[in-house]
Amino acid sequence: MTSQPTATNDARGTKRVYLFAEGNASQKDLLGGKGANLAEMTNAGLPVPPGFTIPTTVCNEYYEQGERSPQELWDEVTAALATVEATTGKRFGDHANPLLLSVRSGAKFSMPGMMDTILNLGLNDETVQGIIDATGNERFAYDAYRRFIAMFSNVVLGFRLDNFEHMLEQFKARLGVRLDTELDARTLREVVGAYKALVLKNLGIDFPTDPKAQLRMAIEAVFKSWNNDRAITYRNHHKIAHDLGTAVNVQSMVFGNMGDDSGTGVAFTRNPSTGEHKLYGEFLFNAQGEDVVAGIRTPRPIAELESDMPGVYAEFVAIAGRLEQHYRDMQDLEFTIERGKLYMLQTRNGKRTAQAAIKVAVDMANDGLITQEEALMRVEPTQLNQLLHRRIDPNAILKVIARGLPASPGAATGTIVFDADEAEKRGMLGDKVILVRVETCPDDINGMIHAQGVLTSRGGMTSHAAVVARGMGKPCVAGCDGLDVDLNAKTMRAGDLLLKEGDTLSINGATGEVIHGEVPTIEPELSPEFRTLMAWSDTFRKLGVRANADTPEDAAKAREFGAEGVGLCRTEHMFMAHDRLPVVQEMILANNEAARRQSLAKLLPMQREDFIGIFRAMAGLPVTIRLLDPPLHEFLPNHQDLVAEVAVLRVKGDDPQRLAQRERMLREVERLHESNPMMGLRGCRLGLTFPEINEMQVRAVFEAACTLKREGVEVLPEIMIPLVGHVNELARVRSQLEVVAKETMAREGVEVDYRFGTMIEIPRAALTADQIAREAQFFSFGTNDLTQMTFGYSRDDAEGKFLTRYLEGKILPANPFEVLDRDGVGALMRIAVEKGLSTNPTLKLGVCGEHGGEPSSIAFAHELGLHYVSCSPFRVPIARLAAAQAAIEQK
Repeated sequence: MTSQPTATNDARGTKRVYLFAEGNASQKDLLGGKGANLAEMTNAGLPVPPGFTIPTTVCNEYYEQGERSPQELWDEVTAALATVEATTGKRFGDHANPLLLSVRSGAKFSMPGMMDTILNLGLNDETVQGIIDATGNERFAYDAYRRFIAMFSNVVLGFRLDNFEHMLEQFKARLGVRLDTELDARTLREVVGAYKALVLKNLGIDFPTDPKAQLRMAIEAVFKSWNNDRAITYRNHHKIAHDLGTAVNVQSMVFGNMGDDSGTGVAFTRNPSTGEHKLYGEFLFNAQGEDVVAGIRTPRPIAELESDMPGVYAEFVAIAGRLEQHYRDMQDLEFTIERGKLYMLQTRNGKRTAQAAIKVAVDMANDGLITQEEALMRVEPTQLNQLLHRRIDPNAILKVIARGLPASPGAATGTIVFDADEAEKRGMLGDKVILVRVETCPDDINGMIHAQGVLTSRGGMTSHAAVVARGMGKPCVAGCDGLDVDLNAKTMRAGDLLLKEGDTLSINGATGEVIHGEVPTIEPELSPEFRTLMAWSDTFRKLGVRANADTPEDAAKAREFGAEGVGLCRTEHMFMAHDRLPVVQEMILANNEAARRQSLAKLLPMQREDFIGIFRAMAGLPVTIRLLDPPLHEFLPNHQDLVAEVAVLRVKGDDPQRLAQRERMLREVERLHESNPMMGLRGCRLGLTFPEINEMQVRAVFEAACTLKREGVEVLPEIMIPLVGHVNELARVRSQLEVVAKETMAREGVEVDYRFGTMIEIPRAALTADQIAREAQFFSFGTNDLTQMTFGYSRDDAEGKFLTRYLEGKILPANPFEVLDRDGVGALMRIAVEKGLSTNPTLKLGVCGEHGGEPSSIAFAHELGLHYVSCSPFRVPIARLAAAQAAIEQK
């Protein structure tokens, strides 16, 4: 299959119309995907109805001129139309032998169903008679006419399509028929008259009858559809730029509704759900394209075309195979059969599930059609989410009651519980529960562990609920503002539906859907092709991939998914366990160091067992353990809750012991209160103020490491000191903890290979990284906090109050807590890398924030020359693939 050379610009320097014969498949930026592929098929000699494309540049010109098309456009449209007329032997607007047109959108990136299409353009009361005379088929002519009126009125005049559909149903009911195809010519002629009267009655204008005016209005309507709500939403979701514009494809009509020797269909060269190498699709006889998509009639499997029209089917199969070989990818095809002749209306790379994407890519590489590198580039890393979690059966009928943010993928069903302790209690009894909260906090960790999934009415994609749920591989829907959650009444309302604790609810963390009742779910199954693709990824990537894991179970799951160590173990999550929190609170309430050390001594064996489990799961691989990071007040009860409880206890006066205990707790909470706790007494500052806390944790780490090393298990602990802003902080803490490490190893009689390092999460640390690197053996970029401090945003407040508006208003190109801000945060990272290596060339560099599992952020980590990224266990395969793609793109 070859392509003709592109036409040169005209005398004005701007070419605004391209005949299909003047373009080729490489011009998707200019002609859009549909236009470029129509040009490619035309030049390959395939049966494509003639037409022309108005390029994307004209769409942008239209918006630049205040939604007005340049006058020169219409001169070129007229000239191109004359060429189409000469090719077809028909004339646009002619009463005797009229040419009818389709007008379709076609952006660079496929956006199926997001923009507008108009078929049968050029019909009026005169041209419809010409169609009747030319075809001898009055029923077909009026069927096309009524479709055109409805479609044009909807797309161009803004009059809803369901108004026409309702009227058509009335006609069918009157005649006692079920299908559109059962309406005869006389009835369809009446329908046309009724449709025109409906337009006049509701819009106060006659339906436009001048074909040239129809064409102009249709072209501008397609330009307008580039910025309709659904198109904008689609582009936002798929991160498609809003300034690309859409092309407009004007093509001579061929008709699948001319009788039983005509039809229309859509097919894929492989199964888009499974990837099976078998033609997959549907068709209808005596129909136009929207009938297949709209489901007005039940389409037939494409394989049945072989028995009805064996010659057409054989030709279609041959063309489908030829197109797949040419484009070297699975194709999505649209076709029409007019009086037994096949016409190709579209080919494009087909949308597919993650399962299909992997199988198609691996199969094509194994068949030699594409290379392994190309196979890796064919799979979108974030698609892998579909495969790694339980998912809802796609055949299930769902009652969706609300939608929120798809914060953590997977599907879950359970009874509603509003309290974390209750969720833990029921979960330990084997009940399946969904934890519903306004928002979660660290205190809720016990409930989250035992819940099947988490639903919050507030919070964003990087809120506590989202981050923790992703780390656990649990489904989470966050920020579902369509829900009214009343924790006191233990109810949630979605519109008119009131749900109570104990009612059954399902959530889909991949789509953000909240579903009433129970839905069937499917266990993830990792195919042989998946494992092949991951093996190929590991061959090409340069970046290491570790996991953020706080429990032995997390570590084991991460290793199963291919993690090469733990890049972040958050010890505070261990402190939140139900049996440990009272001991932690006892330690915080201690009024002297001796009492604190007494409480810490109770925690030490618990911590040691935690580390033994994680080290064992990661035997032979490095484990980076972050010392206690959050402020101490996070381990204590909520201040407002305590005030209320103390007030009630005082009024009742029947439990003086409880009252004294809660009053003491309240005083401590008030003593620890900070105006800005995220920038207060936490991280290394906490360790410098209460060094005994860090000492206990490091002692537990090295006791665990020595225990396992005696068993012959290789252990590689890395101690990470958080929130360092000045080199002296790191130097002081490290010197204290080196003593503990050496004392412990000496007492145990075991030598362990270990490292001390720090998180780079404060801008000053990045700017003075050359100084800090002299005291550190590794840097791990804590990009969550580094983003907060660089932007001056509180993450949860920003996502809940103004960040959505920033994104919608294009103030920011992306949520910086989801996609790394290369210009700001990235610039600080670059400085830190360069300065750190300048004084410590052996410095190990990694990322342990949520960005470590986001593909574009991983690409930036590769560009900086970091050694590894770390992410939640269920994002490890995503990171492996994204790291391979980054290496391939650079090469």
